[in-house]
Formats: sequence, C-alpha cells, structure tokens
Amino acid sequence: MIKTVIFDMDGVIVDTEPVHKYAYFKHFDELGIQVSEAMYGSFTGNSTRNVFQRIKDTFHLEHEVEDLILRKRHLFNEAFDTKPDLELIEGVHDLIKNLHENGMQLILASSASKSTIQRVFNRFDLHQYFTHTVSGEDFPKSKPHPAIFLHAASLSVAPKEHCIVIEDSTNGVQASKSAEIFCIGYHSENSKHQDLSLADHIIHDFSEIDFETILNIKKKA
Repeated sequence: MIKTVIFDMDGVIVDTEPVHKYAYFKHFDELGIQVSEAMYGSFTGNSTRNVFQRIKDTFHLEHEVEDLILRKRHLFNEAFDTKPDLELIEGVHDLIKNLHENGMQLILASSASKSTIQRVFNRFDLHQYFTHTVSGEDFPKSKPHPAIFLHAASLSVAPKEHCIVIEDSTNGVQASKSAEIFCIGYHSENSKHQDLSLADHIIHDFSEIDFETILNIKKKA
C-alpha cells in the first residue's frame, strides 16, 4: 500500500524552467560561451553545481564553480521575483491537497537549490503539505543517479516499496527506477522532449490521479 508520494518540483509542481533558462543563457552570454540547445537539454534533472562543473570543464573556464553558481542564482532570483505569471502546474495543487487531506505523506526531492525550493514553497504556501524537502545540492551526483530518491525514501514513514515518485524528466525517471521506486511519469507540454518510457505509469494531466487511484495504481501496473 502506498504511504508516501515523492514529488519532483520543476515541471511537476511549478514550471520554473523558463526562468532557469533565461538565467542560464544570460550568464552564458556574460561568460562569452555558446551552449547549444542539445547540451542545455541534457542538463535537465542536474543540480546547478553539476551543470557548472560540466560547463567549466567543457569550455575550460577559469572561474570557480561556486562563483558561477552564485551569479546564476542572482540572475534567477531577480527574474523569479519580477515574473508575475509564475504559477503552479495546472491541477497539482488540488492533487497535493487531496493527498495531504487523506493522510498521505508528501516529500519533495528536487535538483533545485535549497534557496529556490524555499522561494517556491513560500510563494505558494506549500510547506504545510510536505514533511520534508530534499535538495539536489546536497548530493555530489545528480539525477539520473538515484541518491536523492534513496535519501527521500529513507525519510518516508514506510519502506521504499510503499513509495512512489512523480517525475517529468528522463533523468528523473531513470533515477527513480535506479532507486527501485515505482515511478509515475508526468508527460506535459513542458516535458515533450523528455523520454518517460521507463516510468511504470504515465499521466498527461494531474486530474488523472488522486488519493484513491494512487492507492491502486501500483497494483494495476
């Protein structure tokens, strides 16, 4: 029986990707480097630290990774605070509230930094629903490495066999499967270029699942 739902954040709870992309590419321009769309797409699910380590190695930058992170974070925060149309993904607040009201434990496991998670949770008042938030910046390896989901599952009230992950990225789904945790792939307009084929179950809208369906979804897979 499912006891815990582990949510990714970007693309699942809120679509901060356009803000991240703006901040990254503004920073790339400042650095005078050309990052292709293909390379940028491969960053999905990675922590900012691991992204800039790859950037530093690929473009032979002399900058310290921490300095690169701080500059990008400043650009992101500046854009985040001034973007009026940033909203939760359609239907996800109703799902979160439904699960919480029925006693399901909710944990966030996101590659985003702690400061970004805090900004999102404060803006949309999400702390009341989640028992834990886990940031990818605390792990040396990003998704598809399973470390973040294994840690999130260790915080669950039940063994990982009674957990499920909701993810929208190729790397996130792979991380969930490597952690041997049942995965629901959320296939949205934002994730149309992501391969979710390894997910145990795929949805296209959060109205497709609620507390009752999640209790039974693993049995039917």
